[in-house]
Amino acid sequence: MSAEIRHIVFDIGKVLIHYDPNLPFSRLIPDDEERAWFFQNVCTHDWNLEQDRGRTWQEAEALLLEQFPDRELHIRAFRKHWAEMVPYAYQGSVDIMTGLIDAGRDVTMLTNFASDTFREAQVIFPFLTLPRGVTVSGDIGLIKPDVKIYETHAKSFDLSPAHTVFIDDSYPNVEGARAAGWQAVHFTSAEKLKEDLRGLGVAV
Repeated sequence: MSAEIRHIVFDIGKVLIHYDPNLPFSRLIPDDEERAWFFQNVCTHDWNLEQDRGRTWQEAEALLLEQFPDRELHIRAFRKHWAEMVPYAYQGSVDIMTGLIDAGRDVTMLTNFASDTFREAQVIFPFLTLPRGVTVSGDIGLIKPDVKIYETHAKSFDLSPAHTVFIDDSYPNVEGARAAGWQAVHFTSAEKLKEDLRGLGVAV
């Protein structure tokens, strides 16, 4: 029998807001093969993840410009056109989160996000200011699924791990939460999230 849920923690990207770097780059690099090469070799997932860990964009761009000086326009475009990569919110998930807050539930957020783009996201999507608080990976130099980031979040917000449920679209991040002693659900859709929360005794 699972412990009673007292704390609900949401991931953000691909749970509450859509994220796709192809959106601006389909215009900037129209050729599909060239664009795929660019993301596999230049502005890679791992390169972007280091900004989530706290590396500045200036440092990140300088690193790539040294390796790919002929790609300066596209390298700088990644940060310049970042807002286009987050075009809309997942309203079903947002409604669940705001409904939990309105019902008096303790809701926080834990996200892999660069510090500056997260603040930009809060302006674009004001509902990101509604939970009790947030741990942003770029602010503390830790990224999911490192167990330490979950431990830091629990300590920062005085959460009881066994009574906490984490919601994330990434299964490794879900496993990281479980390794930290949390309960966790793998997000695939708002309807499935409702089912999972109800199964844990959380009314939605």
